[in-house]
Amino acid sequence: MFTRKGILFVISGPSGVGKGTVRSTLMPLVEDIHVSVSATTRPPREGEIDGQDYFFTDPARFQQMIDNDELLEWALVYGNLYGTPKEYVTTMLSQGNDVLLEIDIQGALQVKEKMPEGVFIFIAPPTIEELSRRLCGRGNDSEQSIQIRLAACQEEMAHMKYYDYIVVNDRIEDAVEKVRSIITAERCKRKNLNLG
Repeated sequence: MFTRKGILFVISGPSGVGKGTVRSTLMPLVEDIHVSVSATTRPPREGEIDGQDYFFTDPARFQQMIDNDELLEWALVYGNLYGTPKEYVTTMLSQGNDVLLEIDIQGALQVKEKMPEGVFIFIAPPTIEELSRRLCGRGNDSEQSIQIRLAACQEEMAHMKYYDYIVVNDRIEDAVEKVRSIITAERCKRKNLNLG
């Protein structure tokens, strides 16, 4: 019987592209994968639960995590700090479990430097116009915030070349199916199997 090595899957892309929706729709469809919860200094949005959606923390505690090298990656994004607690990810992978990170592009590139063996999936919008429509439709962001995010999107799209896979989120069902297929294929790769 083959056993598998734990695989780190990183889903990333511009703000508002639907990373969170892809992740939440994907999770019930894929067995044996664990989501790493990020820490953030931003306040919770309506319906978000501490420890489930994010670990909501204050800037002083976040700085302590940086100083103690407790984060696999961290970034300042639109005025708030976000980061991935390292211990959970490394423990799960060492036990042969797959881990999914849903993080911004800055963070994904930091993870790629530290863990280049990970599988990096870029979620792209069908068009910038569609991304603008989605950001406006969320109702969470001010007009100024939306303009900042759209301006950053052009720059963020240039980072696609550092990813293993590009998935255009035109229809959520199609995007989720493509990501699920990527996970299945990576689990079957010889390099990810312990052949004894």
